[in-house]
Amino acid sequence: MGVEIAVVRDITDDLVRAFARLLPQLSRSASPLDAESLTRLVAWPGNRLLVARVDGQIMGTLTLVTFPIPTGLRAWIEDVVVDDAARGRGVGAALTQEAVRLATADGVRTVDLTSRPSREAANRLYERLGFSLRDSKVYRFDSGTRAD
Repeated sequence: MGVEIAVVRDITDDLVRAFARLLPQLSRSASPLDAESLTRLVAWPGNRLLVARVDGQIMGTLTLVTFPIPTGLRAWIEDVVVDDAARGRGVGAALTQEAVRLATADGVRTVDLTSRPSREAANRLYERLGFSLRDSKVYRFDSGTRAD
């Protein structure tokens, strides 16, 4: 089984169907993405949408976000999802390694990501790939539940 990683350039029906299958495995609250939403995501400056294919079928995805800030060019890996049927087969590692390679080629100083503690296998993978746990807190402001 070979895993092929590609940066999405064109939105296809195959991609829309893959996101309909994969996104619910990542988040129960995420809204489905149609072709227009995926086009906007891919066209957004600093975004790279990566897909992993196994035997021609999209089995995983990752979004690499690169952005300049005063302390240098940085990158975040977001929304990594590997199909349940392909977990443990190197898909997540291949996606993450390609994202790091692309970010490094861009000249980023750091690549960050977050992962829930309950995703034990994913956390082991990230550590095995060279990511280190930071002593930090992640804060989130949800504009839909603004406190007055």
